[in-house]
Amino acid sequence: MRHGKKFNHLGRKTAHRKAMLSNMACSLIEHKRINTTEAKAKALRKFVEPLITKSKSDTTHNRRVVFSYLRNKYAVTELFKEVSVKVGERPGGYTRIIKLGNRQGDNAPMAMIELVDYNELYNPNGKKAKKTTRRGRKKAAPKTEEVATEATETETPKASEE
Repeated sequence: MRHGKKFNHLGRKTAHRKAMLSNMACSLIEHKRINTTEAKAKALRKFVEPLITKSKSDTTHNRRVVFSYLRNKYAVTELFKEVSVKVGERPGGYTRIIKLGNRQGDNAPMAMIELVDYNELYNPNGKKAKKTTRRGRKKAAPKTEEVATEATETETPKASEE
């Protein structure tokens, strides 16, 4: 019986599933987004988010724990040097899953999983400053009326002289 077992087996044996998730996590860290099926994307989210949380504190123990999951030293160094700096103040939710529709050949539901802080379309605060919005009327409006009255006063004497 499988009571209380919540993770998706993805139709694979344990070793195959762990290797596949490890490879997908390394690709996600390297490329910042990957296209896959929805089920694999949801399983990858549960696999990679605790690793990103561990990368926030750069200790030897955390590096060894993350390396035991990823088994790729280049992905581990990029995770601890680049990704952890970007997600340092974020309290969780480091990945986003965007549904893309169904695959042409077998009609499998596809999705794109990406690291949230690396998408410039959805996260404009990453490099650009926020625009400030004004609430209330403009203060330049009375000045334009004074300028308009001065202009009409200067025009009327010229018209009366002619």
